Amino acid sequence: MVYDLSFDLFSGETLGLVGESGSGKTMIALAISGLLSPAAIVGQGQIAFLSKSGKVLDLSRPSSADFRITRGAEIGFIFQEPGTSLNPVMPCGVQIREAIQLHQNLSRKQAETLAMEWISRVKMDDPERIYRSFPHQLSGGQKQRVVIAMAMCAAPRLLIADEPTTALDVTVQAEILRLIKALQSEFGTAVLFISHDLNVVAEVADRVCVLKEGKLIEENRVEELFKNPKHPYSKALMECRPSLRQPPRSLPTLAFLKTGKMPKCNPKKALKASRLRDIRCL
Repeated sequence: MVYDLSFDLFSGETLGLVGESGSGKTMIALAISGLLSPAAIVGQGQIAFLSKSGKVLDLSRPSSADFRITRGAEIGFIFQEPGTSLNPVMPCGVQIREAIQLHQNLSRKQAETLAMEWISRVKMDDPERIYRSFPHQLSGGQKQRVVIAMAMCAAPRLLIADEPTTALDVTVQAEILRLIKALQSEFGTAVLFISHDLNVVAEVADRVCVLKEGKLIEENRVEELFKNPKHPYSKALMECRPSLRQPPRSLPTLAFLKTGKMPKCNPKKALKASRLRDIRCL
């Protein structure tokens, strides 16, 4: 559940949502996009969204017609696992073409041409091959680029990126983040960036909201939050980040930080423990 949550997000801005698993990050994204389970309800308040037409929509209680117009055309999505975001039995280019035709008044031929342009725009070589390829024939980074093309081809006002780089290696992750930033600058899109990776959030976000057990406990500019977190939970999250600049040490957990008792860690034992998949010591 999410309680008494309130924040603003402006055009061209990136807002990071951070917190441990179960803090409510993805539920917020689902509420904005109208994808909550039928059993879930928005008890009170509103989700105000300024559409391209200038009309303010309340996404907490939308009509089906509102979301048919808004979802995809004005709100784009990038989810954590690109493999499950794509239809496995349909060529990737056809999926981009369908996204274009669904939200733009273009013929099939025009949409195919634009889909090829988008494949190039998201920095993939040999657009014709990518257009014909099925998802299983592409790498994880290529699939995520296809998803980004589908999400951005209608120049949405809002892009929701829910853990968009978690399934990717570090090099590809950096490329994807640069791509999202470039497209955001081009279209002036507002980005809601959801992640548990504080280092990634520090790199991409302008402001950060920290969630704990469904409650917003701190909101601040990214520089100020990482330099001087106010709430004890925010401080604990910062302390839990491993550092490449320090020698091996015990990686604190929230439980340890609450008690103030940190376990001692021998670097040699830590290395041995890491080989055994014991990640308490790094």
